[in-house]
Amino acid sequence: MPTPAEAYAAARTRSPQFTAFEAEVPFPLDPFQVTACQALARGEGVLVAAPTGAGKTIVGEFAVFLALTSDQKCFYTTPIKALSNQKYAELVDRYGSQAVGLLTGDNSINGEAPIVVMTTEVLRNMIYADSRTLDGLGYVVMDEVHYLADRFRGAVWEEVIIHLPERVTLIALSATVSNAEEFGAWLQEVRGHTTVVVEEHRPVPLWQHVMAGDHLHDLFIDDDLVNPDLVRLMQRSGRPHPRRRDPLTPWRTDVVDRLQREGLLPAIYFLFSRAGCDDAVEQCVRSGMRLTTKDERREIRAQVMAATLGIPDEDLAALRYDDWLTALERGIAAHHAGMLPAFKEITEALFQQGLIKVVFATETLALGINMPAKSVILEKLVKWNGEQHVALTPGEYTQLTGRAGRRGIDVEGHAVVLWHQGLDPRVVAGLASTRTYPLKSSFQPSYNMAVNLVATMGRHTAREVLETSFAQYQADRSVVGLARSLRKLEEARDGYAEAMVCHLGDFAEYAALRQQISESEKASGRERAESRRRQADRSLAELRRGDVFWLPVGKRPGPVVVVDAQSDRPAVLTVERRVRRISVGELRGPIDVVTRLRVPKNFQSRDAGARRELARHLAALDIAAPARGASAQVDERATELRKQLRQHPCHGCSDREAHARWAERWNRVNREIAETNQRIAGRTTSIAKRFDSICAVLSQLGYLSSDDDNARVTASGEQLRRLYTESDLLASQCLRDGLWRNLEPAELAAVASTLVYESRLAEESTVRLPRGPIADTVARMHDVWNAIHDIESTHRLDLTRQPDPGFVWPTYRWANGATLSDVLRRDDLTAGDFVRWIRQVIDVLGQMSDASPDTKADAAITLLRRGVVVSLEGRSESVDGTLDTPLGGQGTQQPGTNSLR
Repeated sequence: MPTPAEAYAAARTRSPQFTAFEAEVPFPLDPFQVTACQALARGEGVLVAAPTGAGKTIVGEFAVFLALTSDQKCFYTTPIKALSNQKYAELVDRYGSQAVGLLTGDNSINGEAPIVVMTTEVLRNMIYADSRTLDGLGYVVMDEVHYLADRFRGAVWEEVIIHLPERVTLIALSATVSNAEEFGAWLQEVRGHTTVVVEEHRPVPLWQHVMAGDHLHDLFIDDDLVNPDLVRLMQRSGRPHPRRRDPLTPWRTDVVDRLQREGLLPAIYFLFSRAGCDDAVEQCVRSGMRLTTKDERREIRAQVMAATLGIPDEDLAALRYDDWLTALERGIAAHHAGMLPAFKEITEALFQQGLIKVVFATETLALGINMPAKSVILEKLVKWNGEQHVALTPGEYTQLTGRAGRRGIDVEGHAVVLWHQGLDPRVVAGLASTRTYPLKSSFQPSYNMAVNLVATMGRHTAREVLETSFAQYQADRSVVGLARSLRKLEEARDGYAEAMVCHLGDFAEYAALRQQISESEKASGRERAESRRRQADRSLAELRRGDVFWLPVGKRPGPVVVVDAQSDRPAVLTVERRVRRISVGELRGPIDVVTRLRVPKNFQSRDAGARRELARHLAALDIAAPARGASAQVDERATELRKQLRQHPCHGCSDREAHARWAERWNRVNREIAETNQRIAGRTTSIAKRFDSICAVLSQLGYLSSDDDNARVTASGEQLRRLYTESDLLASQCLRDGLWRNLEPAELAAVASTLVYESRLAEESTVRLPRGPIADTVARMHDVWNAIHDIESTHRLDLTRQPDPGFVWPTYRWANGATLSDVLRRDDLTAGDFVRWIRQVIDVLGQMSDASPDTKADAAITLLRRGVVVSLEGRSESVDGTLDTPLGGQGTQQPGTNSLR
C-alpha cells in the first residue's frame, strides 16, 4: 500500500477529468488502469495489453467520459456484433439511450449520438466514404485489437489505425501479447505519441488442475514444479490404446457433479466440437442432473419466453425449443456457431446472471464475449482447425482458461484439464506457464482497399501509406534477422567448398554436371507429365453423359459412368453408388471410354434408388483396369551430359562420393543464400508490390484510368468502392456486365449467396441448381471468375475465390417463403449456420444496392429478413444482461405465438 505522502503526491498529479471519472467507479482502480487513464488525460494515445478479466475496458470507458465532458464524439469498436451489442447495453445503462448509438450489420440505432458502438468494419467504411458522422470525432476505442492478426478480417484494424484523422486519439485494448512493445512502437510511428501499458498480473489468481477419475489434482506444487503424482499416473497408464477408453478419463456428468460438490460452478466446458457440445447437454439431461433452484427455473423460463416471442411456432419446433428450454431450466446449455444466434444470446444473458451453471462450448465463446466463469474445463488439448487435428498453442490455452475467475465475485479461478489417453502433465504445465502470444499482422491490400485509397489520396501517396502498415513494419524489422541468417549461411558455404576440394580437378564443375543431369531428367519427366495432363484435359472435356471408363484414383479405383458432363468437373457414379466430381488433377493420363450406359433423363444424384439401379448396371459390365506402358523416350541432352561426366578428371577420384556429399550441401546452401537474398529484397517492398499488382489488374479491367501514379478511379471503380465483400471484384464485374439485372428478387438472393458462402467440406457432392435464370447466371459467374483468375495469374495474384453454389437452394427456398424446418431438413444445415450465412447474403445485397441502385437487391433483402433471421434484432440489454422487450414495443404476446411455451 502507498504511504499517505505517496498517495497525496499521486493525487496532485491526477487530472481533474480523471479524478471526476474515478469518483464514479464503484471500486478502486489498479495501477495499470490509472497509468493508462492518466496518459489518456494528457492527450496521448494508449495501448493496453492485459489478461482477460483484468479490467482494461475501464480505459475505454474513460475515453467515453472524456468525449462527453469535452463535447466530442467517441466511437467504441469491437470485432464481433455480439460484443458490440453487449457494450451498447452497458453504455446505455450508464449514460442513457439518447447518448449512445449502435451500428452493426444488423442494427442501426441512434447513429449520430456522441457515443457510438460499432463493429470495426463499419468504421472502416465510414472513413473511406468520408462520412459526416466522423465530424467531431475525438476518440476511438479499439477493443480486442489483437484481432488484427486474424487472417480473414485483420486487415480492417490496420486500415482504421492508418487512416483515422490525426486529431483522433486512439485507445487500443489487447489481450496479453508477447510483442506489445513492438506493436506500441508501430502505433507511435503512425499515430504519434502512444503510451504502452502492459499488465501481466491476473486480478483473480488462476489455479491449474488435472482431473483423473474422480480426483482433482493440482498441476503444480511449489509454484512451478509439476505434481509428481500426475507424472506417476502417466507412467502407470502406459501407452494409449486406440480402441480402449482410459479408466482415468472422467465422464462429463461426473466432471460437472464433482465441480458442483467442490463449489466450482458456474463453469465453461470447452469441447471443440458442435456435435460434442449438443451430446454433452443431452447426456447431462438424461442423467437427471439439475443444477438450479425452483426460483431460478421459474426466472429462466420467464426470460426465455419473453425473449423468443418473435420466433414463429413452426420455427421453434424445428429448433427443438422444448428440449433446449428443458436443459436451460436445469442450468445446462450449449454454445457454438451451429446454434441460432438468438438462442446463443439468450444463453449468454442467462449465464451472466448466474442462472446457467455449465455451458458446453466451442472455442468461439472465448472471443471477446463477456461470459466469465469460476472454472474452465478442457476435455482435450487438441482441436480441429478445418483441415486436421492440431495441438492447442500456449496462446490459445491462455485465452480459453482466461475465462476462469470472475472479478469482484471469485477470489480465485480454476482451469481443469481432463485426463485422457496420452496426456502428459508436463505438456499441460508448458501450456499453462508459457506466455508467448505474439501479435503478427495479417494485413494485405484488396481491390476495394486499392480503389478507395487511390480515390482519396492518389496512387503514389496510397503506396507510401501502405508502407506504414504494421505488416510492413514487422517485415522491415525481420530483415535484420534474415541478414544474420545470411551471414551464417555464407560461412557454411565456405566450409563446404573447402571440404569438397579434389586433387584431380575442379569438383565444383563436376558437381555442376551431376546437377544438370538431375535437372534435365526432372524436366523431361515434367514435360511427359504435362503432355499427359493436356491429353487428360482434352479427354475430360470430350466426355458425354453415359460414357463409361476406368477411374484409377481414390480408395477404390474402378469403373464409373458419367451422369453430368455440363461442367469442367464432370460428375460420375461409382459402383459403390457414390456420385462425385472429378478434375484433371486426379487423372494419370487421357480417359479411355470403353462403353456407354443409358442414363435416365430424370436421373437425380440425391435419389438413392436411381443411384442403386444405375450402379447395378455399371457393376454388371466386365471392365478391367487398362494397362499403360512406360514411356521409352530418351533424353538426348542427359546422354550428352553423362558422357561429359565420365570424361571429367574428378570422375576417377576414389573419394568422389564423399566429395559429392559435400558438394550437395554446398549446392543446397547456395540455394538457401539465393532465397534469403530474395526474401530480403522482397520484404522491404512486399506490401507495395502487391498493391502495384492489384492496381495493374484494376487498370486492365477499367477500374483505374491507367497503371501509373496519375491513375484515377473510373465510374466502375466508384462502384467497386462500395463493395466490401471478400469477392469484391467478382461482384463488381457481375454488376457492370449486367449479369443480375433481369433476375427476380428471390433469384438475385440465391446467386448472391455464391459470393459469401464457403463449403465446410473440401469435396462437395454434386450441387444441382434451380433450373432457368439461377443456373444460367451461376454458370456465367463462373465464366467471369475464370477471366478474373486468368488476369490475376499473370500478375501473380490469387485474391478472388470461385463462387460457391452450396447455399443457393437454402437461400432460394427461404426467399420464397419456405419454413425453417423445411430448409434445415432438405439442406442438412444447422440453424446457426443457416442464419449466419443468410445474414451475410443480406449484407452483400445491401452493398449491391448501395453500389448499383437499379438492382432488385432491396426487394431481395426484404424477402430474407423474416423469422429467425431477424429474431432478437432491435432488442436492448440491461447491465445485468437480462433481455428487455423490443425497442418501441410493449412486450405483449402476439396472436398465435408461444403455443409451444
